[in-house]
Amino acid sequence: MASLPFPKTWWKEAVVYQIYPASFLDSNGDGIGDLNGIFSKLDYLKDLGVNVLWLSPIYKSPLADMGYDISDYQDIDPRYGTLEDWDNLLAGVHARGMKLIMDLVVNHSSDEHSWFVQSRSSKSDPKRDWYIWRPPKYDSEGRRQEPNNWRSVFQGSAWDYDEGTDEYYLHLYVSKQPDFNWDNPEVRDAAWDLMKFWLDRGCDGFRMDVINLISKVEGLPDAPIIEPGEKYQLGSQYFANGPRVHEYIREMREKVLSRYDLLTVGETPFTHDTAELDPYVIPPGEELNMVFQFELMDLDHPKGEHTPLVYRPWKVKEFKEVINRWQTYKRDEGYWNAVFTENHDHPRAVSRFGDDSDKWRAVSAKMLAISQVMQSGTQYVFQGQELGLKNFPRSWGIEEYKDVASQNYYNRIREHRQRESGKEDVDMEDVLDGFQKKARDHSRTPMQWDSTEHSGFTSGTPWMRVNDDYATCNAANQVDDDDSVLAFWKAALKFRKDNDFLIYGDFTDISTDHDQVFAYLRNLQNQSALVVLNFKEKEVEYSLDPARNWSGFVFAFGNYKEVDDDGIRELGGAVKLKSFEGRVYLRK
Repeated sequence: MASLPFPKTWWKEAVVYQIYPASFLDSNGDGIGDLNGIFSKLDYLKDLGVNVLWLSPIYKSPLADMGYDISDYQDIDPRYGTLEDWDNLLAGVHARGMKLIMDLVVNHSSDEHSWFVQSRSSKSDPKRDWYIWRPPKYDSEGRRQEPNNWRSVFQGSAWDYDEGTDEYYLHLYVSKQPDFNWDNPEVRDAAWDLMKFWLDRGCDGFRMDVINLISKVEGLPDAPIIEPGEKYQLGSQYFANGPRVHEYIREMREKVLSRYDLLTVGETPFTHDTAELDPYVIPPGEELNMVFQFELMDLDHPKGEHTPLVYRPWKVKEFKEVINRWQTYKRDEGYWNAVFTENHDHPRAVSRFGDDSDKWRAVSAKMLAISQVMQSGTQYVFQGQELGLKNFPRSWGIEEYKDVASQNYYNRIREHRQRESGKEDVDMEDVLDGFQKKARDHSRTPMQWDSTEHSGFTSGTPWMRVNDDYATCNAANQVDDDDSVLAFWKAALKFRKDNDFLIYGDFTDISTDHDQVFAYLRNLQNQSALVVLNFKEKEVEYSLDPARNWSGFVFAFGNYKEVDDDGIRELGGAVKLKSFEGRVYLRK
């Protein structure tokens, strides 16, 4: 049996609940969620089994990208409350034995931050070099061009021209999010200062937004042409996991992180290569506790393309390959996983990996809960995931999609089709088909608390439309229902806590060739679990490997009240699984 190659610690055992503040709960009727709304639900979160709250950005912001464009890192946006409200929330969190982490967004700021206002004011301003400025290029006909051909993640050029100083500034995201120049030590010192501001105030750690993008390749070369006919190309090979990124994060560890007992998790987009990501985590203690890798979240993207709003049907085998690769990756060297199937940048898991029909939503949401919770690593639950919330309907029009990524992509495709056809009115139904499956907006609809108007989220007009099914799918309906998705998540998280070898043990996929069933073993010393999951509506009999010893395994947890057997009936036998059924067997 496997032994434990690394020490146990609180952040490995944590259940982290991500809160998207604008959509969680509005306490003052202005239609936007706030800190006092979060405070009012702390007992709900504690009862769920949450150890850590992660707040998406609540700093002062123009909200060009829902708070990821920060204009003041040391204050709370008035929409969400005040610093005193944050202090009160933190006290409530700590009083319940939980912790709170903040979103650290330091690849870029808002263009309304005083630092950038000063930077763009003059080429000679002391803060000019805090951001990435470059002079224009000119084509053969003397027309001004961007410094390179990089495309913004949110469409269009990654450069904006500033007439006052006749230079361009880099923004990998929207134009109101200029990138910092991390090669400037003054920028790094400012980052350390703002981190210490929150840590000294009592914050327990950080989720670090696109932290692998802070170092760009010297010279900022043109990206290769991978989309012929497009002026701007994805340049991530020149800005993701750049040449000095680990130097900078080790400096962060030395000057800030090492002085506190923290949970740190880095967001690392544009990267599926395990070798690219392991230096962020191993050797343990030199950089971050863990990172979010997005290979599973990119599973239904078209192969070889960065088109996250276009849907590609995925296969169970592909799902298993991704989970197995990361669950087994350098465990003996201390690599630690951040385990999640939802967040604010992705659609709802039950719509994506399960079946969100009325018949199967609850069952498949529970199966997905088993799939996630029984994996090794720190658990991350996104608000509403514990209720089985689903994507909003295909009938919603483009006006309901509030995300800048959705709006910009829609406009880009529409303009392209208008140019190609010479017509103003063009068919965009296929784009909306993709949005219904893939848009980030689905995770950002207001939390569904009860069946009253606007799902109990606000007494005013919500900033975003509430999903149509709120009257039947909401927390109030589920909280006293022992068969609800909410009750199941509570039970699953308790089961994990009671059997901590599920947190720390090794992982073995035993179903690699099966196109419907995901079965894996979890082992640590003298404890074992067998997890068997049916990812489809079709019932299936899954045959166990007769070469293995299955004696002593007893059914312990599942998403159906009735199971066909109390254990694995015979050596090398089979497990009969109903539609979207998940089971966990234990042997101790």
